[in-house]
Amino acid sequence: MTTAAQKSKSAITLKGSAQIVCDYLNYGINSILFQRGLYPPESFKSEENYGLTILMSTDNKIKEFLSTTLEQLKGWLVDRSVNKVALVITNVKTLEVMERWDFLVEYEGDSKTEDQTSEKPLKQIKNEIRDVLKQIACSVAYLPLLDCLCSFDIQIYTKKDVDLPSEWTEAEPANIKDAQSVRMRSFSTNIHKMDTVVTYKNYN
Repeated sequence: MTTAAQKSKSAITLKGSAQIVCDYLNYGINSILFQRGLYPPESFKSEENYGLTILMSTDNKIKEFLSTTLEQLKGWLVDRSVNKVALVITNVKTLEVMERWDFLVEYEGDSKTEDQTSEKPLKQIKNEIRDVLKQIACSVAYLPLLDCLCSFDIQIYTKKDVDLPSEWTEAEPANIKDAQSVRMRSFSTNIHKMDTVVTYKNYN
């Protein structure tokens, strides 16, 4: 008796994996903006995802900025052109970098083709993401209070041969003096692996 083998329809594609990473960054960055008090609490609303309640900005400018940035990032993740995304928090008056959240990207598997897939269960990936988001929410317990007016920006570290869209400019790395770092858990789709590290000014 022969058995007809069929590829699982639940396999995650390369583009699907890039979307999972961008979704994580959207929720993670919003959570950081809320937790670190960059904007008033009333400008956030709660959303349920990953089995968590996550606070998301209702500010249209922030939503649009993140949407266009992550849409661009998604293409670069598919092309394996990005190795790091950094959320940089800066003192508005002095322009000193107060805090930097690095989202480090690794590419798993040898395939560079569009048809690369992962059999890893989506539920397992979401559980891993949930654990990272929980750590982000708990980070306020040890991060120094940001007692100045701060702004944020996003830097994407790409390979040198990437064509930058006209609205993107090259930036200097956001270094922090007297820095201390904490590494969060990682998650993986078996196509993209992501580590999250927060670096902050140590006042001790």
